[in-house]
Parts: sequence; structure tokens; C-alpha cells
Amino acid sequence: MGRITLRRGALLLVSAILLGACGQAQADDLLAQILDRGTIVVSTDPNYAPQSVLKADGARTEGTACAADQLTAGEMEGFDVDVAVAIGQRLGVETCFATPVWDAITAGNWGGQWDISVGSMTITTARQEILNFTTPYYYTPAQFAASADSGITTLGDLNNQAICVGSATTYESWLNGDMEGLGLPASSIYAQAPTGITVVALETDQECAQAIAAGRTDFAVYLTSGTVVDQNIASEVPVIKVGSPVFSEDLSVSIDKAHTLDPSTLVSRVDAIVQEMHTDGTLSELSMKWFGADLSQAPNP
Repeated sequence: MGRITLRRGALLLVSAILLGACGQAQADDLLAQILDRGTIVVSTDPNYAPQSVLKADGARTEGTACAADQLTAGEMEGFDVDVAVAIGQRLGVETCFATPVWDAITAGNWGGQWDISVGSMTITTARQEILNFTTPYYYTPAQFAASADSGITTLGDLNNQAICVGSATTYESWLNGDMEGLGLPASSIYAQAPTGITVVALETDQECAQAIAAGRTDFAVYLTSGTVVDQNIASEVPVIKVGSPVFSEDLSVSIDKAHTLDPSTLVSRVDAIVQEMHTDGTLSELSMKWFGADLSQAPNP
């Protein structure tokens, strides 16, 4: 009887140690925290149509678990928004949105203010030092556009021009000749940057087109994603495409390496979800919905 009691006591002690270790592992794991919370907080841009933008007639999702300072799926729309919502659904949680400035996202050290970024972020060598990246979820061409009345129609016309870009973007790095910061493979770069230029950096590259539409005159050219230029033209912004794409970008979900909780299981799970969405055609369908073309496949230059 005494031996049985001791054996049971030992088993209970081992179980308690294992449960305690499991609880500690969950407490230190970012994915476990997200699942326990019931929400995943995604950073994205509220002014980057057609990838992500505030809905004109949006309304906060009824019964949402999102915090008061976070946006809900009912208030946002776009390709990146749909991808983020699909990721949340496959995790079994609600997707909530944070909208920090772009350079705060690319700088890392998010301080736990959001969990992942689904914001059309290009994988670069410099960013890989501070952020984890999943398999790319789509690919876009970098495209010049110019005011329709500027007389600028070819890449050769861009020399000695003032050119607008979003701050801390791959477009800014490429224009400044920062190939190390750009961190793209040579096969993804199709042209050399124009010479003698003045780079005008705004908070986001979408603001470049909006500034031209508003009559700003210190620049007539901007560089952004081809999808954004297409959206600008469809929205009757008075601009035209200039030349063919100058490089292509592999766009990925990113997760902060400096998070106080272990992000490794979240990275693995979100990467698996992105791959599932490639395989089952979800990303292709969403790309056709928002861009009218399947950008979920890597380009063949």
C-alpha cells in the first residue's frame, strides 16, 4: 500500500511538472497567445487601394473581439485585407487591423502592438535581418507613372526628374541606388535607375498619385506597384504608365523577430497557411478579384 501511494505521488509530481512546462511553453509562445486571445492583429495600410483601404461605407463588425483602437474586417477592404482575414479564419480567430506608418513596420521592434504584417511587404536582405518572412503570397511589378500632361512617356524621359515614392520602400532604395538595401536577386531587376533625379519621399507611395491629382507641381512622376498605378488610372487620376516594369517584388507576410514571445510556431503555421492558399487556389481567386490578373504566381521575366 505504501509503495502504491509513493508511486502515485511520483506520477502526480511528474504530471505537475509536465503541465507546468507545457503552460510555460504556451505562455512564451506567440501563436498560443493569439489562439487564447481569439484575435490576430495585422498591420496594413488604410490608404493603399486596391491592396488595402478603408471602406467608404464600412461599419465596425458587430460583436467584434477587436480592441477599440483596432479596425475590423467590416471597416477595411482590398487584396491584403482579404488575405489577412483568410489567415485569421484558418487559424480560427478574428482578424483585427492596426495601421502604423510604413517605416515603423519595416523597422521591426514592433513592441507587440501587432502580430503580423500583411501589407504587401517585399522580402529584402536588410529586412530579413529583423523580420521573419513566409512564402510569398503574391508578386508585383514596380511601375513608373507620370502626369498625363507632363510629356514624360519613356524611361529615358525620367532622367533629371523629381520622382515621388513612399518612404522606406523598395522603390526608394532602387531610385537611390541602394542595391544592398533593396536586396533583390539580379533576375528580378529589369532596368537601371534614371540619373540626375531628385527623390521626393512621402509617407506612402499612394500619396504620390493623390498629390498629382490635387495639383502638386514639384514632381510629375512616381514609382510604385503596377497594381496601384492600374487602380489610379481606373479611378481617373490623370496619369499614364511610363515604360515597362523596372523590377519585380516577392511580397510576403512578415513577423517581428524581436517579439518578446517566441514567434517560431506562428511563422511556421502562417507559412503553411500561405502555401495552402496557393495550392487550393484562394490566392489566385483573390488576385483575380482585386487585380484582374493572377499575381499569385512568380513572374517569368
